[in-house]
Amino acid sequence: MEEGIRQMIVCVCRRVSDRDIERLARSGCASFDELQMELGVATCCGQCADCARKTLTASLRHEPSTAHHMESVEMALA
Repeated sequence: MEEGIRQMIVCVCRRVSDRDIERLARSGCASFDELQMELGVATCCGQCADCARKTLTASLRHEPSTAHHMESVEMALA
């Protein structure tokens, strides 16, 4: 992980981070079904489904992830 760049664990059961989802979106994953097949998110307890969907949608729109946003907020408050 690069210095100063944080990641957020989206799926604890499968240990999938927002970075993993962003990477997969950049490589062509365009649907939640594909995301589930490739990374296994929301296939155990399901608690991460909403966050995983939002992260995928933001990644497909090339928006910064929640972790990037939180880092920016923390820097602004410092």
